[in-house]
Amino acid sequence: MSSVPASGFTGVKRLSIFGKRRKRKTMKNLCNMSLDQLRDLVTGLGEPAYRAEQVWQWVWDKGVQRIEEMTNLSKDLRTKLAQAGEIRWPEIAEILVSSDTTVKFMLRLDDGALVETVLIPERTHTTQCLSTQVGCAMGCSFCSTGDMGFTRNMTMAEILGQVLVARQYLKDQGREIKELRNLVFMGMGEPLLNLDELMRSLAVLNSETGLGFSSRRITVSTVGVLKGLEVLGDSGLAMLAVSLHAPTQQLREQIMPTAAKAVPLDELMPVLDRYPLRPRQRITYEYIMLKGVNDKPEHAKGLVRLLGQRKAKVNLIAYNAGPDAPYQAPARMEILTFEKILHVKGLTATIRSSKGQDISAACGQLKADYIRRQLEGCDQKDTK
Repeated sequence: MSSVPASGFTGVKRLSIFGKRRKRKTMKNLCNMSLDQLRDLVTGLGEPAYRAEQVWQWVWDKGVQRIEEMTNLSKDLRTKLAQAGEIRWPEIAEILVSSDTTVKFMLRLDDGALVETVLIPERTHTTQCLSTQVGCAMGCSFCSTGDMGFTRNMTMAEILGQVLVARQYLKDQGREIKELRNLVFMGMGEPLLNLDELMRSLAVLNSETGLGFSSRRITVSTVGVLKGLEVLGDSGLAMLAVSLHAPTQQLREQIMPTAAKAVPLDELMPVLDRYPLRPRQRITYEYIMLKGVNDKPEHAKGLVRLLGQRKAKVNLIAYNAGPDAPYQAPARMEILTFEKILHVKGLTATIRSSKGQDISAACGQLKADYIRRQLEGCDQKDTK
């Protein structure tokens, strides 16, 4: 494991989940503006509306960080634009690179809030895991983010800023940005509880003049927020994954009490049955495997009863235990046995390979570890 630390936190005696506050930015962030809003800005500066499309492409397609880099705009327009707004990405607080080349970023937002994003290496491409909230209100027992509680929603600029930071990182490493092919909204937060900013972000991601991702390469993971499911399904802007993790309502309440009690399975499953799918498309059900909790043959058979007649595929995920973790991962053989039961009964299942275990790559682990290390450093300063 290698670490690229960032400055900050020096001399801080008490640290909240916000970390060190950045200098307050008052100018408009062009990354948080829709194309229509950019048109209003540009025409308000006395320029023709088509200039907004040029600015849009510089911000998203070309990924510039300074307005002066927009070389097909006149110097006068660049000057006026720089007086009206700026391009602002999240700051990198820390980068950790795993022995398997998984890369985890700790990002600092304008108010000092800390969020995580991860680049996951695949055989032919790279997948990025994105956060949508600072903290999370769901309180799932297996997730480090849930222990932090919910602070606020992320803006479109902050959500998409994760992608811009990752593409720049790949560029700086001499790699092709097109290597970043898949995006999964499986990081910190419940995406469908930040629905407006999520949908704004998905529109830019799908735009050919924006970030240019195919909707088939974008997956939104949710515990099952009913209103959000309807909006996401109608949009067609992303694939759907559901955090299930249990075959029964009783066990789901034990593992993820807030989400399971808010939307019981007997309410969630009929909504998912109506979710619009393309031909041959299925909903992915995520199932994190917890030793001695939900990994027995009877649990696999329960999944078959729940999902066997539905357009479903199951993604089995070995628990990635962090410090003071409440669970353990099952042995590899137990996971394979579980998968075999599903296959024999005709339910498609895959085992997600664990990546970045040596860099706290599971959701919320890096942030918790980062804050703990900073607090320990402050304690050591206090004893000197």
